[in-house]
Amino acid sequence: MRTRLGTALLAAASALTLLASSPAHASVIWDGDASGGTGVFSSILCDSPGSVVAQDNNDGRGQVFKFNKPLGLERCEAHGITVGGSRYTFKNNSTYYIGWDTSTNTPDAGTIFQWKSYGTNDQHQQNYPVLMKVEGGVLKLFHIKVGEVWTLAWSTPVETSTYKRVVLGIHTSTDASSGWVEAYYNGTKVASFSGRTWDDLGNDTRFGTYGNEVTDKRVINWIDGLKVGTSYADVD
Repeated sequence: MRTRLGTALLAAASALTLLASSPAHASVIWDGDASGGTGVFSSILCDSPGSVVAQDNNDGRGQVFKFNKPLGLERCEAHGITVGGSRYTFKNNSTYYIGWDTSTNTPDAGTIFQWKSYGTNDQHQQNYPVLMKVEGGVLKLFHIKVGEVWTLAWSTPVETSTYKRVVLGIHTSTDASSGWVEAYYNGTKVASFSGRTWDDLGNDTRFGTYGNEVTDKRVINWIDGLKVGTSYADVD
């Protein structure tokens, strides 16, 4: 009996050890490290001669994504994320944290992130419920309500050619009283607000640079450390 009891206790202790040694961030959904190439994105929206490439700038970061939007184009973005070789589908009534480092070559880089709705025209009520811009040397976070009502939720001056860590927590909901967003900047929580964050056909991520106001500008957005998870700790 003692031998069997000792064996059982040893097995239990081993199980606890395995649990303790399991990955701390088991709820990481997506690691968009640039070493994986542009295949980590569902699609690239960047007409020639624009490009999205992964390259090493010899700055100690290793591979990072370079979103290069030349003059004459209004867009160079990556749409959606790929998990296990397939496009990942975000869901309603769920919580996601999206983190990335960004560095632009200009104080007017236009839209650098969209929580983009699917569909066109009357197929959606909110084209992009959550959106971030760099304009006039200021990083801005917007919530866009039904009816294209823009609300500036937070802003801060930013330097060009300097990486900033951005994390957005989004709880998806078509109910304005249930949806919410929280934002972190370089490790500090800087904003939180409630509102509708999920459109009729669903939403997806878009990273890069976009806007008719930057068509006459050459914009480069360097992006690194892309992650999506279910908690802040997953993506910080």
